[in-house]
Amino acid sequence: MEGQSLTNDRGMRNDDSVSFLNLYPGLFLNRSAQIYSNKPAIVYDDRSYTYAEFDERIYRLAGAFVSAGMNPGDRIAYLVPNIPEMLEGHYGPMRMGGVLVAINTRLSSREIRYILRHSGAKAFVFDSEYAATVEEALNGLETIDLLVEVIDPASGSPVSTLHGAIEYNQFLDSGTNTSLPKLNRSELDIVAIDYTSGTTGTPKGVEYNGRGSYLVALGQCVDIGLNSDSTYLWTLPMFHCNGWSYTWAITAVGGTHVCLRSVDAEEVFELTIKHSVTHMCAAPTVLTMLDNSDVAKPGIIDGVKIVTGGAPPAPKMLRTMKTLGAELVHAYGLTETYGPSTFSASQPGWSELGNDDHAQMLSRQGVANTVGHTGVRIVDTDMNNVPADAETIGEVVTRGNTIMVGYHNDPEASEAAFEGGWFHTGDLGVMHPDGYIELKDRKIDVIISGGENISSVEIEKVLMEHPAVLETCVVGVPSEQWGESPKAFISLRDGFDVSAEEIILFCRARLAHFKAPQEVEFGELPKTATGKIQKFVLREHEWSGHDRRIG
Repeated sequence: MEGQSLTNDRGMRNDDSVSFLNLYPGLFLNRSAQIYSNKPAIVYDDRSYTYAEFDERIYRLAGAFVSAGMNPGDRIAYLVPNIPEMLEGHYGPMRMGGVLVAINTRLSSREIRYILRHSGAKAFVFDSEYAATVEEALNGLETIDLLVEVIDPASGSPVSTLHGAIEYNQFLDSGTNTSLPKLNRSELDIVAIDYTSGTTGTPKGVEYNGRGSYLVALGQCVDIGLNSDSTYLWTLPMFHCNGWSYTWAITAVGGTHVCLRSVDAEEVFELTIKHSVTHMCAAPTVLTMLDNSDVAKPGIIDGVKIVTGGAPPAPKMLRTMKTLGAELVHAYGLTETYGPSTFSASQPGWSELGNDDHAQMLSRQGVANTVGHTGVRIVDTDMNNVPADAETIGEVVTRGNTIMVGYHNDPEASEAAFEGGWFHTGDLGVMHPDGYIELKDRKIDVIISGGENISSVEIEKVLMEHPAVLETCVVGVPSEQWGESPKAFISLRDGFDVSAEEIILFCRARLAHFKAPQEVEFGELPKTATGKIQKFVLREHEWSGHDRRIG
């Protein structure tokens, strides 16, 4: 191996050798294109690509970026919904050494502009549906050298609308005969920058490397039971933590991606039946949509495994999904952990428990995933483990191969997040005697009322048991007597009418009175594009004009 460097500045082996291969998720497509060349890789409306065709399109896409002047390490931004072109974005830039920056499709032009500037993106691939927003975002921004517009007939914008943009298929053709450069690739190279969802303020750019992305994808395969017979329905945004790495995991096993431009409950049920879907991921808001659909009926999605995260699922939702025929798997993670980092792994004997006890066990956040993670702890302020008594609250910290490299261009925030050699999630929880963690709240969401700590999550779980409640969140609001007190924000199910007094009495019958909400407000809840309720929006509105602020 003379003349070949086998280590980099971090002491890791850097170049491929007989006994070492740099890991990155593009390797999954290389393998599946050979083994499952004629198998459907992607299905969308009347389009379908085999793995051989998928691989060929990625080669042309990578070549097109090279022909357009993109170099290894350049950031390539995507603003595209869950259609084949967004899935291709998870492979094309990587194949030529670029870095994917997948952007939330529901962001404003100002927010998109911020991400483009902050990430240093040089190329921007966008769907025609967002052309007007993109034009506003690009006004005066001179860092973008290449614009590519995806024109999907389903978008309602069948013609190119933005001056200077190259149509996607035309762009793809430009890379047909391009030779790709040989990359001196390290598994520690950044392959994606994902921006946090903004539930607490300004989003941060979270850097993923090749090794972490490869391992977290394998973790999904192992923990959820993916194989070549798996068919995955894209109900989770691909821009969100790279679709929780299922963009890579499904390809790793040679499964089939069923793309879905926008989530509609009736279409989810229809596609699940039509394509014999075996797996999907869904934020709580999507589960609520399915539950509340007129199409929903017992057994309609029989045998489908659904991974959910974003908020602890209420036991009622676990029971509901079971009625529809689905197996709900509760996962927990953050953008900084490449998505799901723990799973509530089912244990022998749990299925024999009563419905409420079984649901309660499954609603916990569980244990570290099989591949990549080395540990999850609940610690006190001195970084000591709290007792595994299911009562003592501490902060959730974690570490392993599937933790972000750091925040892009923000070394101070990175240092703070990694204090003590562990990643600090900012989530509070308890450790159960069986080693399963359970979240109680985020630090900023704990309500301190009259000196008592109140978990907003505990109240929300009770509220979700009320038959009229569709969605809810609880925040602390100003109280002259107690400093702050719980207030419940609720959206009701269609056809239900309930008073604030009835809701409060319902909670008081199930909680200590000081934990029950003192106020209730009905209406639509503010959310991010990934279905997370933006508590900080409600909290800031309630505390506007007051000297003291929570969070």
